[in-house]
Amino acid sequence: MVEMAEQGSRLGGVVTVGASAGGVQALIRFAGGLPKQLPYAVLVTLHMPATIPSALARIVDRAGPLPAAPAVDGEVLEPGRIYVAVPDHHLLVRRRRVVVCRGPAENGHRPAINALFRSVAVSYQRRAIGILLSGVLDDGVLGLAAIRAHGGTTIVQQPSDALFPDMPCHALGADIVDAEATARDLGRVLTELAQRNLDGAPELERDLQEPKNHPDGRHPTTRRSPL
Repeated sequence: MVEMAEQGSRLGGVVTVGASAGGVQALIRFAGGLPKQLPYAVLVTLHMPATIPSALARIVDRAGPLPAAPAVDGEVLEPGRIYVAVPDHHLLVRRRRVVVCRGPAENGHRPAINALFRSVAVSYQRRAIGILLSGVLDDGVLGLAAIRAHGGTTIVQQPSDALFPDMPCHALGADIVDAEATARDLGRVLTELAQRNLDGAPELERDLQEPKNHPDGRHPTTRRSPL
């Protein structure tokens, strides 16, 4: 496994990546374009068969500079690591820990992209980043909307770069996308976001302990300028 670059424990936020058909190819290019030092934890969900062991974590681990491994329930999120969903289990987060659980399937999927995106939106709010890659139908669109509603950043793979552009196109059609890029260029986009947001990173732990929600559960949203 590729050794993780020394970055300390400063977690600047969480990147969530969802993919379906054509997603393995997109994830290989995505992982290959990531920087060696990234102040974000990266969580990956791909639609996969429930009864077949998945080699996705090994594939992603070999594709780029950051270490990737199957997600383990209860482990602490660390920057510069990639946590990969396992078959027949949802991948979620609760505050700074990974949650791997067999909740109800969503739209026939477990793991489901929407479930991951929603959980990160709630826990990380403006420090959540959602990326939707190649796939059919629309899993992940509602999850991206949740990330955006909580002040996070939403990104899609350029439809022309995706083998199956349905999921990115549905998100773009819903007008909930802050930026789009090729799978290879997403690492550059994340680097720019990290440089922009790093000065506020020490506030993250306080944000996780004291979410600033309205009494009805909504988060006061402040949108940024487009990337």
